[in-house]
Amino acid sequence: MRIQEWPSAERPREKLLAGGAGALSDAELLALILGSGVRGHDAVGTARRLLAEHGPLASLLEQPPARLLRMRGIGTARACALKAALELAARSQMADLERGGAVTDPPSAGRYLAQRLRGRPHEVFAAMFLNSRHAVIGFEELFQGTVDGAEVHPRVLVRRAMHHNAAAVIVGHNHPSGHAEPSASDRAVTQRLKQALALIDVRLIDHFVIGDGKPVSMAIRGWV
Repeated sequence: MRIQEWPSAERPREKLLAGGAGALSDAELLALILGSGVRGHDAVGTARRLLAEHGPLASLLEQPPARLLRMRGIGTARACALKAALELAARSQMADLERGGAVTDPPSAGRYLAQRLRGRPHEVFAAMFLNSRHAVIGFEELFQGTVDGAEVHPRVLVRRAMHHNAAAVIVGHNHPSGHAEPSASDRAVTQRLKQALALIDVRLIDHFVIGDGKPVSMAIRGWV
């Protein structure tokens, strides 16, 4: 049965118009972007299969375009639509943070840093400076390096934190290779930065490593 033949209250578009986007499941939202299904499956069925094989939703959406194109049911147009939808959401969130919005959870900070740093041809180390309410009061790219790394100086981060009168800091850097797994050097630098910031009573909240997929939070790993 085609989606057009479903009861109106069950169709994704009608559900969205009646109850808002929050009323839809991940599969239904994804189906709206896909627009149609593959042979033998409607858009919702195709979306459910994609989530079952490549999900959860965040993992699917964060795949690079080349990988999306290899998934059955996602061609060039749909891959572009998915990446465009994710980019719109990221830019909306970035605009909110840059207007002084609060960082309320680790994923929001990770997405912000990914928006800024992902895809760079060389390693870039950046910092988000927060006030006591964890609102963003500054963002700076502090160090740049090669495809293999960037030298990080704790004294520079401390000086910039004092300049912004920050109460807390979130740092991040990208791995141009696309592999976001933190290295032993990344972990060591994190501890040096944490100790240096503690001397001026500034808290290091997290250190994110940005690659092709989901940003890796060192705080979640217990390394901050």
